[in-house]
Amino acid sequence: MNDGIQWMVGATTSSGWMLDVYFARGIDTDELASRMGAPQGAKAEPMTDAETADLDVDASSDSGPDSAVVRIGEHAGWAYAITYGPFRERLEEVSRDGVEAVHYHYNSEHPPTIVMYARDGRTICGYGLCEERHRYGQESDLLLPDLVAAGVLHPGGETYSAPDDDCDERRRRGLAVFEKRFALSLPRTVLTEDALPVYAIMGSPHPDFDEISAWAAANGRPRPNERLRLIPVGLRREYERVTDPLR
Repeated sequence: MNDGIQWMVGATTSSGWMLDVYFARGIDTDELASRMGAPQGAKAEPMTDAETADLDVDASSDSGPDSAVVRIGEHAGWAYAITYGPFRERLEEVSRDGVEAVHYHYNSEHPPTIVMYARDGRTICGYGLCEERHRYGQESDLLLPDLVAAGVLHPGGETYSAPDDDCDERRRRGLAVFEKRFALSLPRTVLTEDALPVYAIMGSPHPDFDEISAWAAANGRPRPNERLRLIPVGLRREYERVTDPLR
C-alpha cells in the first residue's frame, strides 16, 4: 500500500519537535548520504527512529561540537533522508547534476512547515503549508494550477479557497499537491519500526572522540558509536563534569 506523504503533517521524529526529510530522484542512497554531507566510512548499522534518539545528537551550540545524522532509505522511486540534529539546508546540493529533490521541514517551534522542490541545483518552487499564497523559487507559480485544482487557492493565487477549514486539513491539502505532482510516498513505519542505515553528516569525527570514548569504557559508561565517531551530548556533559568540575 502506498502511504503517500500527507500523514507527515504534524508527525515528528524521536526528537519530539521536528521532522526533516529530503527526497531525491535520480541518485541512490549512498550518493544521497554523500550529498547530505556524510564523509566516507561514517556509516553505522541500521537503527530505528527510537534507537537514533540514543545517539543524542540534538545539540545546542553550548553542548560541544554540533553533530547530526541521517537515516537513509529508498521507496517508490525516491531515495530519502530523515535528519536528526541541527538544521542544515542541503536542497540545492542534493539536486545538482540533473537530480530532482524535495525538502520537507516541520519544526513545531517555528512554523510554517516548508516544502520545496529543486532540480539540477536550482530551487524551482515551494511554499509554507497554510501560507501557499506566498510562493518561492525560480518558477514560483509552477504548482499554482495544482493548488487551485486541489481547492487550496482561488485562481490567481492570492486568496484561499477555504480559509476557515481545520488547520491540519489545510496543511494536508497543501502537502497533497506535492504528493500527487511528484508521486511522493514515505512509509509510516520509518518512524515506528523500520531500521535504516545511519550516516553522520555533521561533526564526524569529533576531535576528542578517542579521549572521551576511552574514558567511557574505563568508567562503565556506554561507549559512543565507533563508526559514526560522534560524542552524545549527555556523555560529553558527564565527562566534562567529572574531569573539569570548575567548567
